[in-house]
Amino acid sequence: MTRRDPAGGTGRAPGTPGGTSAGAAGGGHHGLAVHEVVLLLESDPHRGLTPEEAARRLRSFGPNALPATAGGGALRRVLRQFHHPLIYVLLAAAVITAALGEYVDSGVILAVVLVNALVGYVQEAKAEAALDALRSMVSTSARVVRGGRERTVPSEELVPGDLVLVKAGDKVPADVRLVRQSELRVDESALTGESLPVAKREAALPTRTPVSDRRNMVYSGTLVTGGTGAGVTVATGGETELGEIHRLVGTAETLATPLTAKLNRFARTLTVAILALAAVTFAVGLARGRGATETFTAAVALAVGTIPEGLPAVVTITLAVGVARMARRRAVIRRLPAVETLGGTTVVCSDKTGTLTENQMTVRVLWTPDRAYEVTGSGYAPHGTIRAVPDGGPPVRTDQAARWCLLAGAACNDAALTGQGEHRGLVGDPTEGAMLVAAAKAGLSREDADRTHPRLAAIPFSSDRRYMATLHRDTAGDGHVVLVKGAVERVLDLCPSEMTGDGGRRALDRGAVLRASEELAARGLRVLATAMGPAGGPDGLVEETLPGSLVLTGLQAMHDPPRPAAVSAVAACRTAGVEVKMITGDHVVTATAIAEGLGLLDGRPPGAVLTGEELSALPPLDYPAAVDRARVFARVSPEQKLRLVEALQDRGHVVAMTGDGVNDAPALRQADIGVAMGEGGTEVAKEAADMVLTDDDFATIEAAVEEGRGVFDNLTKFIVWVLPTSLGQGLLILVAVLLGTTLPVLPTQVLWINMTTAVLLGLTLAFEPREADIMRRPPRDPSRPLLTGALGVRVLLVSALIVGGAWWLFSWERSMGAGTAEARTAAVNLVVAVELFYLFNCRSLTLPLRRIGLFGNRWILVGVAAQAAAQLALTYLPALNSLFRTAPIGAGAWARILALACLASLVVAVDKRFRRHRP
Repeated sequence: MTRRDPAGGTGRAPGTPGGTSAGAAGGGHHGLAVHEVVLLLESDPHRGLTPEEAARRLRSFGPNALPATAGGGALRRVLRQFHHPLIYVLLAAAVITAALGEYVDSGVILAVVLVNALVGYVQEAKAEAALDALRSMVSTSARVVRGGRERTVPSEELVPGDLVLVKAGDKVPADVRLVRQSELRVDESALTGESLPVAKREAALPTRTPVSDRRNMVYSGTLVTGGTGAGVTVATGGETELGEIHRLVGTAETLATPLTAKLNRFARTLTVAILALAAVTFAVGLARGRGATETFTAAVALAVGTIPEGLPAVVTITLAVGVARMARRRAVIRRLPAVETLGGTTVVCSDKTGTLTENQMTVRVLWTPDRAYEVTGSGYAPHGTIRAVPDGGPPVRTDQAARWCLLAGAACNDAALTGQGEHRGLVGDPTEGAMLVAAAKAGLSREDADRTHPRLAAIPFSSDRRYMATLHRDTAGDGHVVLVKGAVERVLDLCPSEMTGDGGRRALDRGAVLRASEELAARGLRVLATAMGPAGGPDGLVEETLPGSLVLTGLQAMHDPPRPAAVSAVAACRTAGVEVKMITGDHVVTATAIAEGLGLLDGRPPGAVLTGEELSALPPLDYPAAVDRARVFARVSPEQKLRLVEALQDRGHVVAMTGDGVNDAPALRQADIGVAMGEGGTEVAKEAADMVLTDDDFATIEAAVEEGRGVFDNLTKFIVWVLPTSLGQGLLILVAVLLGTTLPVLPTQVLWINMTTAVLLGLTLAFEPREADIMRRPPRDPSRPLLTGALGVRVLLVSALIVGGAWWLFSWERSMGAGTAEARTAAVNLVVAVELFYLFNCRSLTLPLRRIGLFGNRWILVGVAAQAAAQLALTYLPALNSLFRTAPIGAGAWARILALACLASLVVAVDKRFRRHRP
């Protein structure tokens, strides 16, 4: 480790390079010149560390990760299980019953409290572990240079001295001292509170410069909003500025959602109401002349029987199960509320490239002012040919315009191909990857381009600029040249002339170029233009001087085919009532061709396709309706995406929006569900999103909507199952007290029912498979209550069946000569049996049991078997007989229990028959 010196620098620690391990939030590196920092860290500003040295430092300094937040450990998690109004009631009941000499009842109540705490502890630990696993799935990566080669590594593997590369959209992975940059701007609001992006530079600063003014540093956790940069890592993990804040403040993600918060509020309100009702019950019992102990026992039984204390925990587990299912289908939920919202999504606004399409661009046509060339092959392997069309034209290697067009695509390029042969991959933008491969097919590799035309400076691409320009030294001509690639219209604005096949120049025929571009776009191809021009020297790249100084060399048209799964996923969404809208920055003709292939247009009804320009011209009053009607938005700017989301929300839609770029973040935050791309998305987009697609595939969004609907379905099923039991037990006690008769069930018996059925029966509904018609239903109305009128009637119906059946059976058994313990045992088993039979009915809230089947959810069968074994133990084991005041019952009682449970199930089936509409 390192230590800080009084001046804010770092002192040498034994065995560390220059004494700078993960050193003290960057130490005083901002006050040193670039060459001093590089020397201090024993690194190289161009080649970085060697892989062997990086591995050694990783072993020495540990991973680049913040230390785990201290959550209080296992003891605090256990204590949290007792922090609930119901638990306070149970503990008070245990103390008072013990004071009254009812030690067995008091012991049982305490045992139930402890079991409840244990179950809650295990559930919370599993849920938090699931979230930790999901966090690791969206862990960030970093671009570094090691041994002179650029590579992508997990951020955790960064070490002091690593040469890190950053560009717009990246999340800075560590504290880095810049060694070079081009128009680099960083959003440091998370660290300093500065609302505007900060422009960076490389020059040394005074040692005592505060963090907010250190323009030559970029800090871990901040977001790059523009430009590019490279720098040497000076601090990692807990020694970064972010690590300092982490230690001082500490953060812990709470496992809460709007639904669980709503249910917790419901539980607290119900607790107060039930306590008031229990107090009334106690007062009525005393007024009738019953003993204080017996009356208090009845009041406690009513209180503990009516409150569904396990509801919030089971809801959280159901959500966690849904999150795990979504993760298996490549949708990582970053925020649990997204699970609930997904089920109600009505509109999905999706990017085209990489989500609806394969995101493996391949150049198909190379066009020059004199002729066109067809490019064969696909993917990133450089297998294929480039031949003139029609046949008979000169080979591409002798066409000067084509040569410069390919060179601009390869050299004015920030992407890098990885791997060998058929297993080649890409680091960078797929469009740039396609241009690299096209050049390689003509025998011009990236290495060749770097050797003959080494890059000296760059103007990076931005959504506002819409082109990229680079300055190169021409080693053959001993001069300098500017290469440009970008949107056709934008590049044409810079070019007064065009290049011929022999390298000559003539006046630009703008109309011919635009016609060629439109013809290519009509084939579903994305078209980029390239240009070149002479530069006055090594400082000749000045953006203001580019217009009028360049020569158009040609067009490269590339294709990104629709994903096969996206076509069926779009159809499934539309069947489910979820409208799919495609948003792209591509030309309207290209966008239309792709949309038709995806089945989005269906004959292209009026207003189905809108451009960004048309959106801007719409009157404010007509804007929401036009957006709602349209299905394809072309040439849309990131700023317009935000307005699209707002307009759809104004129309009452629940909107899911996909995005991958820096400027998509506002729209992702505004959307009800922000969806970021895990493979090609920027860290800024991932931070703003609620869900990350690990495969960038639209079909995964459809799968996530399906899972979201399934989760909400299962939550509703559980609530409809648990409420009648709680309400029925409470009413059973209340009726007994009001009538002045013996209690049909005792408090300890109620606790047994609640404890066993919630764990053994209720939890199994969380694993219920999705119903077959779930994606044929319309989206759920966000304003619709959790329980509709029909389901509320069913809850009351089943509660009445429990009260009536248990009361009748208790009375019948006593009238037939059975003791009170035997009659109560029969009543307890009847309540459980009704719950058990009702559980099968709750597997679908509308379909009959014969349509659902018995074996679709094996966990229910396991739970039923376990519950049956538990009831037999309660009835026949002497130890449990003594604890819960039960007694063995005969075959006749069991026959009556099963008959009444079957009758209750039949009544529910009839209710379903007459309430066929979806709840």
